[in-house]
Amino acid sequence: QVQLVESGGGLVQAGGSLRLSCAISRRTFSTYAMGWFRQAPGKEREFVAAINWSGGNTYYADSAKGRFTVSRDNAKNTVYLQMNTLKPEDTAVYYCAVQRGEWGTVRRSDYDYWGQGTQVTVSS
Repeated sequence: QVQLVESGGGLVQAGGSLRLSCAISRRTFSTYAMGWFRQAPGKEREFVAAINWSGGNTYYADSAKGRFTVSRDNAKNTVYLQMNTLKPEDTAVYYCAVQRGEWGTVRRSDYDYWGQGTQVTVSS
């Protein structure tokens, strides 16, 4: 019913940048937070960043803090993840997710809908 589509992934050199986008096809919630997670080979899906409905509050995993920036444009039903100073350990499939309510959490089980993921590969 609710579709999330990520885009912007690709192959970059270490130290480079990418901007991921996630668009929700239908706005079915009046208020929702959005989050970014990633899953590297052999690892569990982990929290990266979250942004509340109003866009005034963000939260980052330690691995992303200072390098990544999450933002949103509610008029476009889109959330972004700007990733700078990328490292090989950032290589993963990145997923956006929706959580009903004002504020998102770091727990993946709290999110209601997920995108299909977009591959980010950082070469050394």
